[in-house]
Amino acid sequence: MSTLRLRKVTIKDIARICKVSTQTVSRVLNKRPDVAPATREAVEKAIAELGYQPSALARSLVQQQSFTLGVIVAGLKYLGVSQTLNGIAEQCEASGYALLLKELPFFDVTDIVPIIEALIAHQVEGIIFAAPELNDNVRMVQAQLPASCPPILFVKSRPHARYTTVSIDNYQGACTAVEYLARLGRRRVACISGPMEWLESRQRWQAWADVMGRVGSPCSEAQWCAGNWSSASGEAAFERLMRTYPEMDAVFASNDQMALGVLHYAYTHGIRVPDDLAVVGFDDLSDSAQFSPALTTVRQPLRELGILAVKTLLSQVEGDATPSASTMITLQPELVIRDSTPCAPGA
Repeated sequence: MSTLRLRKVTIKDIARICKVSTQTVSRVLNKRPDVAPATREAVEKAIAELGYQPSALARSLVQQQSFTLGVIVAGLKYLGVSQTLNGIAEQCEASGYALLLKELPFFDVTDIVPIIEALIAHQVEGIIFAAPELNDNVRMVQAQLPASCPPILFVKSRPHARYTTVSIDNYQGACTAVEYLARLGRRRVACISGPMEWLESRQRWQAWADVMGRVGSPCSEAQWCAGNWSSASGEAAFERLMRTYPEMDAVFASNDQMALGVLHYAYTHGIRVPDDLAVVGFDDLSDSAQFSPALTTVRQPLRELGILAVKTLLSQVEGDATPSASTMITLQPELVIRDSTPCAPGA
């Protein structure tokens, strides 16, 4: 067997060593039931000892499938995009599918057809559109899809009558955060939103506005300011709020990085968190527990979203399910309570 390690091991090598046909080895690789247990054990042992790796190309030729999914993204520097892509890649690997990634040069690409056609030319089985929704960019994409487009699924966008969407409930997650602040007795809650062209920003901002109205503290323009998702923009937005809404007793920031900017400003200006000011973020960055104080935030299941996207698309690609009109699958975020908010009464 040692001489085989000097070159690539083939299915014929495994068959010769085990004294079986290549068809038998193929049946073992494909987990077919019509193989004697002793034969299966011998073949699997030879495969493990020789480090045999089945050819993806051969698999594609035999089954006339590419076993490849196309993924279209934009803004990989943003947490939501990158972590969702991690889940997509993980589930593709687990499902035996390759991933062909196309990153848009900017969000509002005006002509998506060449990108779709490039993916079709590589014979992808399906496509996941995972770029953030800004203004009408996703609607523009949906309007341009050619008739030859394979099954396509959209991530974190609005529902559509013809396509399946998987998303996270930004609105409910933000409601949970602001309602928690209200239960703590904090009724003068300011909001630092993300860029308002982002769908996620608008959903989180709307939740803040709705909850404040329900608890008897209708919001005004003086009570909120938009950042650009960065910690520096969060600090700048909070500095402005200190001028327009100095009586605030809490801040809901639309992501953790902007909340970090709030905490930095508070620390450098002698504002006690959470005694003088409660702070809540959104995302649950891996470092949020190490902020000072540790940040109360809304945890997004971003990796799980990517996994769900692949599983849902493959159920359509492999014929187990068909997309129905306006299918919307939504995951729920979770409030994670830490030191940047005071303890709840009775806690």
